[in-house]
Amino acid sequence: MGIIADNLKRVQETIEETLSKTGRKDSVTLIAVTKTVDPEGINEAIEAGIKIIGENRVQEARDKFDKIKKGVTWHLIGHLQRNKVKHALPIFSMIQSIDKVETVREIERRAQKLVDILIEINSSGEESKYGVNPDQVFKLVDEILEYKMINIKGLMTVGPLTTDEKEIRKAFSLTRKKFDEMKDRYKELDITYLSMGMSGDYPIAIEEGSNMVRVGTAIFGPRNY
Repeated sequence: MGIIADNLKRVQETIEETLSKTGRKDSVTLIAVTKTVDPEGINEAIEAGIKIIGENRVQEARDKFDKIKKGVTWHLIGHLQRNKVKHALPIFSMIQSIDKVETVREIERRAQKLVDILIEINSSGEESKYGVNPDQVFKLVDEILEYKMINIKGLMTVGPLTTDEKEIRKAFSLTRKKFDEMKDRYKELDITYLSMGMSGDYPIAIEEGSNMVRVGTAIFGPRNY
């Protein structure tokens, strides 16, 4: 096996070990984050078993799309600008970063089919991060429910930029709480995914209830900026 396949195997083993340790019987969906990764590396990961690709930027995804093996799905995990919606919709099967009704309005205007979304919460309170304030998440959900082409599937968050495990757990725990409240409050919706955890903190995220992790560096190695 190549380095990417070896790394992927370790990540998958860590996911399974963490689930076992916490006594969970469900599964975790792995998103391979391919920001700055060349098509050759992405295709190697697909050959090793990756099913879902996560990209941060619409333009980078467009540049790569035709060079990537078929049979995978694409998730947009970075901020979506309204002027990029028309380019995003043909590529991505899920947009994980919705935090404004204005973006939803543009998706509704251009969508040719139902669009799966996650609502991004700013669980750390860091001003540099995107995401709706946790206290405003249900207000946003209620606004989005007015749009017919949008399918709300759950929540996403980015953990705080810190090595303080207590702070990381606090942010993930808050998001899990909102996720549980969301499922209870909107029983008519198919609230399925709690997307939290990246290369540096995905085991903690799983311990705190995440069922979807977005891992790049731990699979592909350090990014080339």
